[in-house]
Amino acid sequence: MSAPSTRRGMAVAGPPPFDPELAAALPSLTASVPPSITSRMIPELRERGARGPSDQELSRRGTFTFEERSAPRPDGGPPVPLLLCRPARTTALTGAVYYIHGGGMFFGHNRSGLPDILQWAGELGLAVVSVEYRLAPETPHPGPVEDCYTGMLWTAAHADELGFDPGRIVLAGRSAGGGLAAAVALLTRERHGPRPAGQMLLSPMLDDRNDSVSGWQMAGRGVWDRLSNETGWTALLGPARGGPDVPSSAAPARAPVLAGLPPAYIDVGSTETFRDEGVSYADRLWRAGGQAELHVWPGAFHNFDVLVPGARLSRDARKARLSWLRRLFEA
Repeated sequence: MSAPSTRRGMAVAGPPPFDPELAAALPSLTASVPPSITSRMIPELRERGARGPSDQELSRRGTFTFEERSAPRPDGGPPVPLLLCRPARTTALTGAVYYIHGGGMFFGHNRSGLPDILQWAGELGLAVVSVEYRLAPETPHPGPVEDCYTGMLWTAAHADELGFDPGRIVLAGRSAGGGLAAAVALLTRERHGPRPAGQMLLSPMLDDRNDSVSGWQMAGRGVWDRLSNETGWTALLGPARGGPDVPSSAAPARAPVLAGLPPAYIDVGSTETFRDEGVSYADRLWRAGGQAELHVWPGAFHNFDVLVPGARLSRDARKARLSWLRRLFEA
C-alpha cells in the first residue's frame, strides 16, 4: 500500500475502496503493467500493443467490412491513416462514430480498443472511422490533435460517399483519445468546422496540470497513476507541461469557455486519476448551458471495462454508453 500523499502541503485522504470484483483482478493487472509508467517503458508498451486485432478478429463473424483510407494533411505531409469499418448487412447507416484510440499520447494505434466501438456500431447500424494519429514524444503537440482534426474533416466531407449524414458523426475516445476527442470538438467550434452530433469521452485525459485530488489519491495505486499521467503529458508538451501557455487544443480543461459544444457523455471511475477532471469538465459544460451525461462508476479504476470486461460494473458501463448513443441517434 502506498503512503498517504501530500498535495500543496496538505495530507490527501486515501482513495475510495475498489469495487470487490475489480479489486480481485488488480494484482495480476499491475504485475503486467505497474501503476507508475515512466518514459523508459514506452518502447516496451508500444511493442506489446503493436499487433492489435486483425480484420478477421474485428469482423465479428463477418458482420463488418474494413477498408484502409487516408486523409491528406494540409501541410503536405504524409496522409493521416484511417480505418473505415461498416456493417456488412446494413443498407441505411444511422450515422458514424469517429474514434480516437487511447494510449497516454505515446502508444496505441487505430485498432486499439476498437472491438468495444464495433459492438455499439453493430447494434445501432453505425459506421466507424478510426484514426491513426502520430504519437508523442516523436510528434509533440499540435501534431496528434491536428491529425485527429484532419481525419474528422475528411470523414465529414466524405460522409455522403460513405453512406451517412455528415451531421450525425459522434466523436468518441478513451483516455488520451478522450482528451483528443474533446480537443477536436473545441477545434470544430473555433474553426467553424463540421459540428459533431456528440462527444463520448471515456475516462478522458483533459488536464496537463496533473494536480487534482484524485490524481494525488491514486499515486502509486490502480491503473495509470499520477506519475504515468506526468509521463504522458511530458511526452506531448515537453517542458511546457503545467505552465501558463498550454492551449486548450492540447489540454481541453484549459478552455476558458465550454459553450457551444455538442452534447457529451463522460464517464470515469471513482478510483482513477481522471475522476476529478472528468467531473469538472461535465460541470463546466452544464454551467455553460451545454448538455452532458456524467457517470462516476463506484470503485472503478482506469479502463476497468476493458481490463475486466466480465465484471458487473463493466457490463453496466457498456449498457449506459449504448443507451446514450441510442438516444442521441434517435433524437
